[in-house]
Amino acid sequence: MSHRSDEGPVGRVRRIAEDIDLATLPPLGQVLVSDGIVTAAQLRAALDAQVRGGQRMLLGEVLLQMGFVDRGTLLRAVAKSRGIEFVPEPASVFEEGAIALVPEAIRREHRVCPLFLAGNELVVATADPQNFFVEELVARETGFQVRFVASPEERIDALLSDPARAAAHAARQAEELVADLFDGTSESDLSLQDEAEAAAVDAEDAAPVVKLVNFMICSAAAEGASDIHVEPDDGRMRVRYRIDGVLFHRMSPPHRMHAAIASRIKIMAKLDISERRVPQDGEISVRIKGRPVELRVSTLPGKFGEKIVMRIVDVSTAKLGLEKLGFRPEMLSRFQRVIDQPHGVVLVTGPTGSGKSTTLYSVLGTFDTVQHNVSTVEDPIEANLEGVHQAQVNPRAGFTFAGALRALLRQDPDIIMVGEIRDGETAQIAVQAALTGHLVLSTLHTNDAPSSITRLENLGVEPFLVAASLKGVLAQRLVRRVCPQCRVEYAPDAQQLSALGRHGEGCTRLWKGAGCRRCHETGLSGRVGVYELMVPDEALIDAVCAGAGPARVREVLRTGGFETLWDDGMRKVVDGLTTIEEIYGACGR
Repeated sequence: MSHRSDEGPVGRVRRIAEDIDLATLPPLGQVLVSDGIVTAAQLRAALDAQVRGGQRMLLGEVLLQMGFVDRGTLLRAVAKSRGIEFVPEPASVFEEGAIALVPEAIRREHRVCPLFLAGNELVVATADPQNFFVEELVARETGFQVRFVASPEERIDALLSDPARAAAHAARQAEELVADLFDGTSESDLSLQDEAEAAAVDAEDAAPVVKLVNFMICSAAAEGASDIHVEPDDGRMRVRYRIDGVLFHRMSPPHRMHAAIASRIKIMAKLDISERRVPQDGEISVRIKGRPVELRVSTLPGKFGEKIVMRIVDVSTAKLGLEKLGFRPEMLSRFQRVIDQPHGVVLVTGPTGSGKSTTLYSVLGTFDTVQHNVSTVEDPIEANLEGVHQAQVNPRAGFTFAGALRALLRQDPDIIMVGEIRDGETAQIAVQAALTGHLVLSTLHTNDAPSSITRLENLGVEPFLVAASLKGVLAQRLVRRVCPQCRVEYAPDAQQLSALGRHGEGCTRLWKGAGCRRCHETGLSGRVGVYELMVPDEALIDAVCAGAGPARVREVLRTGGFETLWDDGMRKVVDGLTTIEEIYGACGR
């Protein structure tokens, strides 16, 4: 491969686009060029050689013969061009019982290996994903729907010749990866620690189960996942990671390991391993490469066993500065003025998973905790804040948000953060605290900022008290960013310009991701906030005091130039941070 190494990926894609029209290429050619695997000149040479040979060889074989790609890189590109998954180590998801589903003659002749059966779908590894004939042959012979995944030829050969040995090799590789990812973590943190744990897992299976759970946690944290889902099904099990708000399938351990995996996780979370009939909640604390990571564990009984979800809280990244959340400069300046006020209620609204807690933690990080008494009431406490007194509610013991807030007011507070205003009593106390000289930060579950006024009134707060106490409402969503690794320009069409509205005036280019390993071929990596900030002015205060309904509130805001979530989202599309599709998905229209 020979292309200029002194230019970045964006510059290389621009040069390629000038050299060749990607739309005219076969799918494999499009992937190879857009990913920068081969240059346009190299691809032209290969296509010319293919034509001279009378199309007797596939394009990939020509590129291999000419030395432009290696076999592993080519296989990944072929898989991507066909839209199928690339599995570098098929033994890691292999279930021994599946191999008998495909006749040995077909396995040997065509070098395919069945990995596992999911319902009526048989997942089969192949080193030749372009051979459609074999896919039809396996489906006809087995009677199952067949889904091909691409794997290296030598890994498939190892599985076919000695399945047990290949699986053991995969386990050793996973162990090495776990050791590398858990660099700096003591062995005692993650190994079997007591008799109860040893009894929970059969002695023969203990080491593989421990390694698998450790690998699960480490790999999820390394990929930036927010949640791990361990889900038993009828005869199989799957593990999925939620990355940037989207679930991705990551592994399918044998179903017989589910009870042992569940026991291992429950022991780490200090839960009752003998109780499988009711839900349980717990916490796990580990260090990964020196970083403290907290996992909130939730179990839920189901038809085929307990489903386990682990929420990952990376304590080192839970407290971001406001400037890192994606505010536009002018909105950040306005929001800073809101939270700098000595008293009042400041709300952050949005659905679950929209980043409200992260925003509030970032706000708390701006206060001087030496000169101010800062306290929080949370459910649960997401991360430890130095210099801040944090209390966790316990409804079973009668320690509710309202009770905790009432107690805090006797603690000489300056700034109070209430995790969520859920009921009328909490709302009333929060408003009274704001009116008596305290700054109260909290969250509400509303779709937008203007709806927070109606929500507070529905909770029993009088309109004139809402108007007097409310200093600002920030509504937010999280959308996925365009992947910086595979970011490419394109010209917007008429429909896209129409969606952009006034923000698209004079816009001649937008950005999207072509798909790469960093973004899991989605073209999107990481997330950024989309916001709308409502700061009551005199006109809005008068309208609220007069008992204005939601329609009148929005009319007053529009007159004052209020910018909605949609407006902020479209600005971020024009700036190349995200896509129109992401804004539609998060904000609607």
